[in-house]
Amino acid sequence: MNRESISRGVALALAASLAAGSTSACRRKAAASASVLPAVTVQAPRSEPVIEYLQLTGTVAASKSVNLVARVPGYLESVNFKDGAVVPEGELLFVIEKPPYEAQVELNKAALTRAQLELDRQQSMMKENATAETTVENWVSQRDQAKAQLELSQINLGYTEVRAPFEGRLGARQVDPGNLVGSSGPTVLATIEQLHPIYVNFNLNERDALHLRQEMRRLKIELGSNIGKAPVEVGLQNEQGYPHVGVLDFADNALSTSTGTIALRGLFKNEDTTLFPGLFARVRIPLGDPRPMLVIPPSAVGNDQQGDFVYVVNPSDVVERRAIVKGPLTESGLAIRSGVAAGDRVIVNGLLNARVGEKVAPTTAPAESTPPPASGKG
Repeated sequence: MNRESISRGVALALAASLAAGSTSACRRKAAASASVLPAVTVQAPRSEPVIEYLQLTGTVAASKSVNLVARVPGYLESVNFKDGAVVPEGELLFVIEKPPYEAQVELNKAALTRAQLELDRQQSMMKENATAETTVENWVSQRDQAKAQLELSQINLGYTEVRAPFEGRLGARQVDPGNLVGSSGPTVLATIEQLHPIYVNFNLNERDALHLRQEMRRLKIELGSNIGKAPVEVGLQNEQGYPHVGVLDFADNALSTSTGTIALRGLFKNEDTTLFPGLFARVRIPLGDPRPMLVIPPSAVGNDQQGDFVYVVNPSDVVERRAIVKGPLTESGLAIRSGVAAGDRVIVNGLLNARVGEKVAPTTAPAESTPPPASGKG
């Protein structure tokens, strides 16, 4: 075999080796490509009974608030409560010096006694024609004036004691004992507020007000007459859910032209006085009974310039974008009004790995137990 034949054989063998290596590399690349499909977790929407709510923000206000004032002049003798105390109805709170008013009562009693005795004497004399009728009438007038003066002095004596007009919580006293009060008009001594029941005030915009009116008509609840049947739920900023349940107590008769809203008020028993005036509160109003809706985890929902969306894996394991309309947030997830179906495979984990139009490697999330329907105390 000559040298030229040997060289040709070596070249052919080398070419065959390179071709085989190339085929093997392509196979390894394809296998590697198939093994690195993005991993995602999918879950089918779950049908649950969901209550529609109007979500609002309100302010807690006392159902009664009264400025306690000194209605008669005098020196303040005592303050019989601690600032911020809760007191029962009729509790003695302030005492203004009594002696001048007690003395006035005694003087007026004496004046009434004298007038009555003289009237009796004049009436006896009148029977014997020993006095004039005008004299009797004059003493009747004096007796009546003395009686009126006595009643007025007794009222003023009563004003020396300032009592709680209802059960409530007191603010800080505005005047200390020893100060002259009521000399140039009523002097505010303190403020008392009724805490149970208590109000929560809030406002509805025109759209929500119309929606609420439509639902209340459907439920045969008339504003103004049977308004107490409409429930209102409230939660404070440090509370979970809406543990306080009351009723819609008041709705204004017109929208405000300046704000475009209507004022409403909820009434709450507040027996434990958790709510107190000035607090901000989360408010929600249930609209009707629970109805079936599809629920998904809130983390599955994205948002961009086109709006809210979810990623869904189709039967070919390709990612699709679905525009959705969100519903209320429930105890177990987010209700969806439209955009997904019961059998869809919604991506709930691995969203950053998913690309619309590309294949993924889906894994189904473990099934969860069905939660109870959302309650008013959610």
